[in-house]
Amino acid sequence: MPLRSRRSPLSRQGGRALVMLLAASLALAGPAGAAPRGNGDEALRNRLRELVNRPDGPPGAIAVLRDGGRVRVIQAGVAEVGTRREPRATDHMRLASASKAYSGAVALRLVDRGLLGLDDTIARRLPTLPAVWGDVTLRQLLHHTSGLPDYSAAPEFVDLIRADPHRVFDSRHLLDFVADQDLEFAPGSRYHYSNSDNIAVALMTEAVTGQRYEDLLASKVFRPLGLAHTSLPAGYRLPNPYLHGYDVEPGSPPQDVSTLFGASGAWASGGMVATPADFNTFMAGYAGGKLISEATRKQQRSFIAGASEPAGPGTNRAGLGIFAYKTRCGVVYGHTGNTAGYTQFGAGTPDGRRSVTLSITSQVNQENTPDLLGHLRDVEEDFVCALLGSPSKP
Repeated sequence: MPLRSRRSPLSRQGGRALVMLLAASLALAGPAGAAPRGNGDEALRNRLRELVNRPDGPPGAIAVLRDGGRVRVIQAGVAEVGTRREPRATDHMRLASASKAYSGAVALRLVDRGLLGLDDTIARRLPTLPAVWGDVTLRQLLHHTSGLPDYSAAPEFVDLIRADPHRVFDSRHLLDFVADQDLEFAPGSRYHYSNSDNIAVALMTEAVTGQRYEDLLASKVFRPLGLAHTSLPAGYRLPNPYLHGYDVEPGSPPQDVSTLFGASGAWASGGMVATPADFNTFMAGYAGGKLISEATRKQQRSFIAGASEPAGPGTNRAGLGIFAYKTRCGVVYGHTGNTAGYTQFGAGTPDGRRSVTLSITSQVNQENTPDLLGHLRDVEEDFVCALLGSPSKP
C-alpha cells in the first residue's frame, strides 16, 4: 500500500525530504506532561502510553534502561497492528540514522590502531572521489562539518526509490549521485547533517583495511560487545520477530511500512537493524568509550553546536559520531534516527554503566510531525532522568 501524500516515503535522516530508506496531535489521556512523573516504571509506562494514544502517535513504543546488571523493559501499544502482542526487547527494528554511531565506532577503532587518522583527507584515502572534495577530513565527516552534498536528497536517487522502493543499490557508489557537485560550504566552517558523511566514513574504513564494512562491523563492534542480533542487511526484509513500523495519519488506519524500502541505499548512514536489547548494549559500550582509548575518546567528545536528526532530548551538541544531550537531570551521549516506520533514541552515561534506548514504530521529525517530536523529546528526557536517578520535573 503506498504511503499517503502527507507523509512522504522519503526518510528524514538528513535535513530535507529524502527516502532514507533504506536503509531512511494531542494525547487522548491529556496533554503532554499530564501523566504522573517520577522514576517508577508505571509512571514511565504512562508516558509511553501518552505517545501511543495520540491520534498521530505510533502503534508501539519500547524503552530499555540498563544500570549495571539491572535491565528494565517498559513498553506500550502493540508490536503489530491487529494483534495484542506487546513490543519486546528481542524484536528487530530499523535503527535509521542511529546507524551512524556504528560507523563512527568502526572508524574510531581504526584511529586507535593507527590505520586511520582524524585528519586523513578524502584525497588521501578516497582519491577516486571528486577532487573538489579532497580536503575534507575524517574528523569533519564524523562532525558533520564536511560540506559534502547529501546523496539521499539527489533527484535521481529519489526518483529511483520512488520507482522501485526495493531497488538494490551498489552501496559503495551512493556518492556517485552527487559526484558532479561541489562542496556546499568550506570544510569545517559550519555544521550540516548529511547522509553522505557516513558513507564516506565507511569507504575510508574499507580503503585502509581492505575489508568490507560489514566485516569490520562484525569484528570491531558486534563481537566485542556481544551483539548477536544486530546486522546490516542489503534487502528490504527484516529478521523475525520484528517490530512493525507504520505510517500514521490521524483518521486513517496505520499503514505498515516495515519492509517498504530496501536498506542498500542507506548502508552505513542508516541501514542497521537491531533488537532493543542489542541497541541498548551498543549504546552503553559506545557512550562509555569501551571500544576506544582515552585519547581517542577525548577527540570524540570535542563537541560543537549541532543537533542529531531528529533532535534528541534537551540541548544537543555534536561530537565525532556521537551527540551530547544535556537534559535537566544531566548529560548523556548517544544518537537518534528516523526512517519510514521507526524513530530511535539511544544514549549512555559517560562511564558506560547506564544506558537508555527508546524506540517507537512511526517516523517522527521536525518537518512532518513537529508537535509529536516535541512530545517525544519531553518523554525521552523523562527516561533520561529515570536513568540518572534525578528528581522528576515538577
